[in-house]
Amino acid sequence: MKQIFRKKSITQIQQEIENAGDEHSLNKNLRLRDLVSFGIAAVVGAGIFSTIGNAAFNGGPGVVFLFMFTAVACLFSALCYAEFASTIPISGSAYTYAYTTFGELIAWILGWALVMEYAIGNIAVAISWSDYFTGLVNGIGSKLGFQIPEYFCMDYLSASRGFEKAKELLSQGQVFKDLPNNIKEAFLAWQNAPQINGFRLIADLPALLVTILITSLVYVGIKESKNAGNIMVIIKLVVIFLVIVVGFYYVNPENWSPFAPNGLTGILKGTSAVFFAYIGFDAISTTAEECKNPQRDLPRAMIYSLIICTIIYVILALVLTGMTSYKNLQVGDPLAYVFEVNQLDFMAGLVAVSAVITITSVFLVFQLGQPRILMAMSRDGLLPQAFGKIHPKYKTPYISTIATGLLVAIPALFLNLTEVTDLTSIGTLFAFTLVSGGVLLLEDKDKQVKNRFKVPYINGKILMPLLLGSVFSLSFYYSQEETIDFFTFSQYRTTTKANVELVNEKNKIQELKLSIKNKKDEQKIAVLETKFQTKLNELNKEQSKSNLDIFFKRIPLYCFTIFCLVLVYLTFRYNLSLIPVLGLLTNFYLMTELGINNWIGFGIWMLIGLSVYLLYGYKNSKLRIR
Repeated sequence: MKQIFRKKSITQIQQEIENAGDEHSLNKNLRLRDLVSFGIAAVVGAGIFSTIGNAAFNGGPGVVFLFMFTAVACLFSALCYAEFASTIPISGSAYTYAYTTFGELIAWILGWALVMEYAIGNIAVAISWSDYFTGLVNGIGSKLGFQIPEYFCMDYLSASRGFEKAKELLSQGQVFKDLPNNIKEAFLAWQNAPQINGFRLIADLPALLVTILITSLVYVGIKESKNAGNIMVIIKLVVIFLVIVVGFYYVNPENWSPFAPNGLTGILKGTSAVFFAYIGFDAISTTAEECKNPQRDLPRAMIYSLIICTIIYVILALVLTGMTSYKNLQVGDPLAYVFEVNQLDFMAGLVAVSAVITITSVFLVFQLGQPRILMAMSRDGLLPQAFGKIHPKYKTPYISTIATGLLVAIPALFLNLTEVTDLTSIGTLFAFTLVSGGVLLLEDKDKQVKNRFKVPYINGKILMPLLLGSVFSLSFYYSQEETIDFFTFSQYRTTTKANVELVNEKNKIQELKLSIKNKKDEQKIAVLETKFQTKLNELNKEQSKSNLDIFFKRIPLYCFTIFCLVLVYLTFRYNLSLIPVLGLLTNFYLMTELGINNWIGFGIWMLIGLSVYLLYGYKNSKLRIR
């Protein structure tokens, strides 16, 4: 049992780096500005085109406070990453950090979770990029007389499901032109696709295209990736600056009143989505061996990129909610929408172009990070040696890069893996949680690491019980029905409240129908009616559940409650540092928000990883051989 929890010391890791020859070394080409650029590239992604709108719809202009609060919560994890990155400046990121604090088995599990975060997550990014790219091309093509066939810009699974859904809706009497766009496109893709022996040729070719291009860029070198990333970030920031400047002149201050129409509950409703809009800064740490001064630059880059992204999110949220009422922002692309309603089609088109560039930059950073994680695991013997080979000319982990490209390209081409998006998030939060806990376990004997960044120490002995008590009091005050239901293993009060909200929502839709002015209003009402019906179906489904079903669904949250009490006790007894403890609690709570089904999926993924470790990694670990 001791062998699977064997640890690597920081001194041992430093010696390995010093003893590595040129054939095992990466090019040191990254400065502080490049790392900050990578951080912005990873964080400001597709979320900026959807998250802000949905969060503003629930919280109104007051959503700016949510972005600021979430930034502080992310800062807890960023500071912990920064301490590890300056202490252990190698490309293994959280995997290597766990190796020094928790031991080999936990390190492997975390490395396996990072495969989920980067490679599996990039499948969803590739699919998202394809959607934006085909929308842009078809928008231009509609004026020039050409379109990308639906069956070459959609995966097989989505087309099949969409076709069946369309048939179901049409059989209920709905008109084809009134169906949601994604359903119509899926129906046409399935119906028009060429066939070979009855098998329909449907594949997401744009997703394949972007994967090949970015993987090739990552393959040929960090300098080329850096330059491409910097260019994309500059374009991204210029467009955001134009959006802010142009949008400012169309701001109506009356739209900012009321500032928080749905109170604190409405603002906090988008917590999970807004938190995930910040995820990505951790990918910077995978480039540690390619930094000229990692101990100094990595911590600064993580903190600077978080600050810059927070400023961008806050200003954009104010501009969007000032240009139109927050009630209009629950749309797929709120940035383009606010300019369309103000007859600024040029700006809307510019936003569409920048969306493609923005998602490409996210894809680049994650596609850059995954091979370096595989390389670090290979060096330790937990994966075959081939994954650790460095290209003699380009100085990149080329086999790991090719493997990552295939892992993303093949599923994105044929399958719709948007269902695993939450699994990607739970893998990320798992890494954040262990890194926060790992900082608490860093031993004093590792003080020989000079000039390293350290998380500021704040004694949590008194503050943690006060914070926990305050959070419980606020949750009871603002969500009394939900809190009582939670501790009584019931949902009676919650569903009664939801029934009242649905009645109010239905009345609002009826009011909107009386004020229809054009076709766009009709489409908007159709979308609202579809969402209303979905909510009604979900509520009916919830009301039919037994108390045992409810308990099973809430297991992650009950685990979190117990974890909170245990951590408060440990903090009080051992004077633990407040910032890592808050990082632990924040990330663990967000993991519980992803639901029991995602925990089950995460558990299955971890069991597969554990099997790989026992069959290969355990026997070939270099620590075991020594």
